[in-house]
Amino acid sequence: MSLKTIIAALALTVSLHAPVLAQDHSNMHHGSADAAAPAGDTSPSSKAFAEANARMHKGMDIAFTGNADADFVRGMIAHHQGAIDMAKVELEYGKDEQLRKLAEDIIKAQEGEIKMMKDWLAKNGG
Repeated sequence: MSLKTIIAALALTVSLHAPVLAQDHSNMHHGSADAAAPAGDTSPSSKAFAEANARMHKGMDIAFTGNADADFVRGMIAHHQGAIDMAKVELEYGKDEQLRKLAEDIIKAQEGEIKMMKDWLAKNGG
């Protein structure tokens, strides 16, 4: 078998499997039934982090409009809410005082930024 034939066969194999692999990867991060199941540990905090992560990824899975400003804000609202949700898990389960303080600061900062972004969307037709 010639090198050209081997390369062509390999390219054909990759091109046939790429859409399936892409779909499987997409389903892992965007709303599949197992998206909220933690990988590894299944303690209450791990489950809470996995649920927060799944909600964030679902919220960030927006239909893009071509308006970079509006798309950025719409995606970042969900991203910031995810940070708030994870910080709340830290406050519920975490023990380290430095990290608990960081979680409180994150909640305060992200809530302010979400408010600003929602105000921006309201003023700019988003």
